[in-house]
Amino acid sequence: MTEVVRIKALDGTLVEFENEVRASGGMKDVYFSPDRRTVVAFFRGQSDQATRERIEVITGAYREKIFGQEGGDYLKGLFRWPTAMVEWNGRLGMVIPFYDSNYFFEHGSKNGDMLGIKGKEKDGKWFASASNRARFLDSRELGDWRTHLQVCLLVSRAVRRMHAAGLAHSDLSYKNVLIDPTSGRACLIDIDGLVVPGKFPPEVVGTPDFIAPEVVATANLDRTNPARKLPSRSTDQHALAVLVYMYLFYRHPLRGDKIHDVDPMVDEELAMGSKALWVENPTDTSNRIDPTKARTAELPWKDTTRIPHTIAGPYLSALFTRAFVQGLSDPTARPTADEWETALVRTMDLLQPCRNPSCEQKWFVFDNTVEPKCPFCGTPFHGMLPVLNLYSSSVEGSFRPDDQRLMVYSGQSLFPWHANRNLVPNEKLRAEFKKRVGYFLFHEEAWYLVNEALPELFDAKTKTAIPVGGRVELVDGGQILLSKENGGRLVVVQLVHST
Repeated sequence: MTEVVRIKALDGTLVEFENEVRASGGMKDVYFSPDRRTVVAFFRGQSDQATRERIEVITGAYREKIFGQEGGDYLKGLFRWPTAMVEWNGRLGMVIPFYDSNYFFEHGSKNGDMLGIKGKEKDGKWFASASNRARFLDSRELGDWRTHLQVCLLVSRAVRRMHAAGLAHSDLSYKNVLIDPTSGRACLIDIDGLVVPGKFPPEVVGTPDFIAPEVVATANLDRTNPARKLPSRSTDQHALAVLVYMYLFYRHPLRGDKIHDVDPMVDEELAMGSKALWVENPTDTSNRIDPTKARTAELPWKDTTRIPHTIAGPYLSALFTRAFVQGLSDPTARPTADEWETALVRTMDLLQPCRNPSCEQKWFVFDNTVEPKCPFCGTPFHGMLPVLNLYSSSVEGSFRPDDQRLMVYSGQSLFPWHANRNLVPNEKLRAEFKKRVGYFLFHEEAWYLVNEALPELFDAKTKTAIPVGGRVELVDGGQILLSKENGGRLVVVQLVHST
């Protein structure tokens, strides 16, 4: 029977762990608690004073700053944040919540788990590579495009909150983000290397594929050279853009077919550094991916003509362009985590279920064309498709477009944040605003909004109040007032007919 070690943390709490190394990383050894609710990660060798101070503030002041405020309980699910600092046998360590069960492979790889990954943690690289997904993973582990959007949303939300607290991750990558595409959940790990500008510098430059071009380009300079670029919030923003792109398109945004130098090491340094070029750059096509050279398992994802970034809809497309055109050379142009979060929320409102039951991705972003179809399997939509254009008012009776739409499908929900622009669906949203207030159904060749909890729902065209429990038909050009409150929204209905 494994010995159980009992020690006290710096804050006085009792810490228990089994005296057996269960996992090892580059700098730490990990021990499990007997109840598997926490782990204790000890640094190898002697830790310096800077590391000690960093862990002390991460487990203390910064932990309280993020989780001790409104929405803190929700945010705990987006991080595996160290809770206490410990010392044992001269080694410094941290107590960290154990990963939830959904972050371990339930089915593993194909052909009876030929790779032996069942029960192991879900390294994000499995899900960000078209080849890995197609060749190795059990289809039940893959999720669909909607759950991948949800993953991106949660990662963006976590990074936004971390940046708002004045912190940078410094090594944001699929190695340090656990995801579960089947449920759409995600959380950030390896928090102990957080950067505090002016106080705690970065300990690593990052993970290849996610290191910002300016960091790669200046990596050969001395660390004290003022021209040397080190990880910061702006480099996190590059890494976040890469993560979102890879989780949605299963390809790297900079790894195209252009060769910069015959020396592979020099070529890599240029391609990821000073000569970085987006594979979908609209004016310079020299780094395009030739789909005829791709593996079958990499298609159609390596074909940027077949699966371009624009299938993600207008909000995300604009951010990808900023991140990978202007943002590669100008860090100040990179979208913030808050912008990614907002764009992802709005994009999820544009989703439409694919009519093909065999479609792997199951959902697609409606592109507002006359003949909408799924970009993944090519299945067209047949019938009448309602699009709700959202308007809001700051002055009573005067409505302006919000540049926001809600796609309708049978069973689609309407939430309070759709009815009022002042409500934001994030960690601060109160419980009473998380419940749906209406839903949509298709009945006898007509679309309806069923009112479940909107006391002020009003058909502005017919001047008719719609009571709770009632319903209003969605007709082309129809105008439906969802709320009369400040920030209340008016819906203008557009019906798209597809044959």
